[in-house]
Amino acid sequence: MDQRSDFDERLRKARVQQGLEPPPGKGDGGLPAGSWGLGLRIGTELVSALAVGLIIGLALDRWLGTSPWLLLVFFFAGGAAGVLNLYRLLAPGRAR
Repeated sequence: MDQRSDFDERLRKARVQQGLEPPPGKGDGGLPAGSWGLGLRIGTELVSALAVGLIIGLALDRWLGTSPWLLLVFFFAGGAAGVLNLYRLLAPGRAR
């Protein structure tokens, strides 16, 4: 069994070195490590959701000539999507 565990350890190290696995002790890609990372992710989630909603609303308003109604609808839909993303990110029962 000792040979197998030695092989497993060398294989794990090679996969970490090639970037195929996270290094030991690092997270599994969940929440960012520090408060700055978490704050940047929260800001990015909110801004990107609102920007996508605005772009879709503007494009549909120009195409359908319904200005400003679809812009408003998709702005609020983007805001709701951003808040939902934050809830999923910060939910108490989320596996970290």
